[in-house]
Amino acid sequence: MHKTTILLAEDEPALGQIIKESLETRDFNVLLCDNGEKALETYQTKSPELLVLDVMMPKKDGFTLAKDIRAIDDTIPIIFLTAKSQTQDVVEGFTIGGNDYLKKPFSMEELIVRINNLLNRTTIQKASEILQLGHYTFDFPKQTLQFQDDKNEQLTHREAHLLFHLVKNKNKVLERSLILNKLWGNDDFFNARSMDVFITKLRKKLSKDNSIQILNVRGFGYKLIC
Repeated sequence: MHKTTILLAEDEPALGQIIKESLETRDFNVLLCDNGEKALETYQTKSPELLVLDVMMPKKDGFTLAKDIRAIDDTIPIIFLTAKSQTQDVVEGFTIGGNDYLKKPFSMEELIVRINNLLNRTTIQKASEILQLGHYTFDFPKQTLQFQDDKNEQLTHREAHLLFHLVKNKNKVLERSLILNKLWGNDDFFNARSMDVFITKLRKKLSKDNSIQILNVRGFGYKLIC
């Protein structure tokens, strides 16, 4: 039976261990990290399905960590844990891309309810993100592209996210700076060139259907037509 993997970033050893053990009794697999840098490395190597991040951590705080992760993954659910109660802190957490916010002290039952709500919401969302694109079927959650009855072609994480944003903005111009900041973290020259390479790769992978085009709208961005 599949166990959901949760990345827990908490620098208080006793609290981190209590949360970890409590979640494991509910059949979650928990990756515990005691600082933000270690948490980012664990996220990149272990591919968790949900993040529980303490805001105040050494080396890299929870907000900075979430910004780094949101630059490459805009779908993973994030819950912030914090002792802060200022309204602006809550607003900042949601602005960065947090899905929920829990103030310390909190009950484990409340955390578990919030985790399950986010996981259920994500499952429903992912089920609706199998998209038809001409004669292609694009499974965004699995990051695969299938032409008619051919075998699935695996996309990279960034290819899948770039194609997802193009499809969601089908027949509209997808602003270059917006998508660069969202997927690459900033819109400098080198990232822009990298994006051009990924667009070329997607054009090649979609080339079996002549009705599909990714147009370069000079000075603005790209438009997917199908």
